[in-house]
Amino acid sequence: MTPQKTEPSPDPSEPALPPPNPLDRPEPSGRTRNVRRILLALGPIIVAAAAGYAYFTSGRYVSTDNAYVKADKVVISAEVSGVILEVLVRENQRVAKGDVLFHIDDRTYRIALAEADARLARVRDEIAGFKAAYRQKQEELRLAQANATFAGNEVQRQSKLLATHATSQKKLEDVRHDLDVARQRIRIAEQELEQILTQLSGDPEAAVEVDPRYQAARATRERMALDLERTVVRAPFAGVTRNIPEPGRYVGGGGPLGSLAMSIVADRGVWIEANFKETDLTHVRPGLPATIRVDTYPDREWRGVVESISPATGAEFSVIPPQNATGNWVKVVQRIPVRVSIGANGPEPVLRAGMSAIVEIDTGVSRALPNFLATALRWSSASRTTRAATVQER
Repeated sequence: MTPQKTEPSPDPSEPALPPPNPLDRPEPSGRTRNVRRILLALGPIIVAAAAGYAYFTSGRYVSTDNAYVKADKVVISAEVSGVILEVLVRENQRVAKGDVLFHIDDRTYRIALAEADARLARVRDEIAGFKAAYRQKQEELRLAQANATFAGNEVQRQSKLLATHATSQKKLEDVRHDLDVARQRIRIAEQELEQILTQLSGDPEAAVEVDPRYQAARATRERMALDLERTVVRAPFAGVTRNIPEPGRYVGGGGPLGSLAMSIVADRGVWIEANFKETDLTHVRPGLPATIRVDTYPDREWRGVVESISPATGAEFSVIPPQNATGNWVKVVQRIPVRVSIGANGPEPVLRAGMSAIVEIDTGVSRALPNFLATALRWSSASRTTRAATVQER
């Protein structure tokens, strides 16, 4: 058995000690009492100051986590149809503005350009031929006019000779016939000149380049040259490539889907699209400063400026806008997109389109005092003014 320790029982002859009184504690020192008094005096002031600061600044800053990084992006579409022969970029490759992305088979367009060049040269030759024909008909007209003048004089001479019986009647009739033929040739030459002048747009001395047929042929040639140039597809701006096509793919089939080839997302000039509640935009306006935090970089912060506010809510731009004229309508706070530009803060991490962000805007407008406090302050100020005036009168 294990021995147990027993305590000696108290002697019944000795008097029992009274229990300790909790109130009989040593009194705190004077320094401790001063600290307590200071805390009791400053505590309500600190609490009131914190509550006042929270009240006045709660309406100054508005924030939302319904914000995303946006960037310019474009879907590259082939402006001409054809088979892609060569692709010069890779997926997610950074390209500069004007870099060649891919080539389309250009043999058909080279043939069309050669035909347009031939048509332009033929039109130039036709116009030059009309100018030469016009000059020739002018000479023929002058010759016909000279023959008509000679025939007219000959008719007069033969008429005088016939009056003196120095010539025959047949000779007079022959010269009259010659006069009629000369006059007929004049009319024919004038009609032919009119036709040629119509072909030359009414001005035989005008340059070939101002002729409508030449301008039409030149426009056709320029269009063919442009189509040939479009077989080389270039980047419209600097960015990163996406959805690279494979060689051998046919693009530009006439429809919007057949012409799509690839995409480019800009890697510079990004901005934030923040969807604020309509109740938070009371004092938000373009030009206000904003603070931006991106979920990808939680330890970094960007400074921005409110650039613009959308003229309508996001629901107004949806394909199927909501129909609120129903019996089960429930009011929902709408959100309005706000565009926030990001300032250049030196070397920063890369922001990619679609990243989630948190945006806080400093409206610079603090909340006003409650009505009862404002009334009390005005009453107190008025009372002090009245007392000061009374003292001055005395």
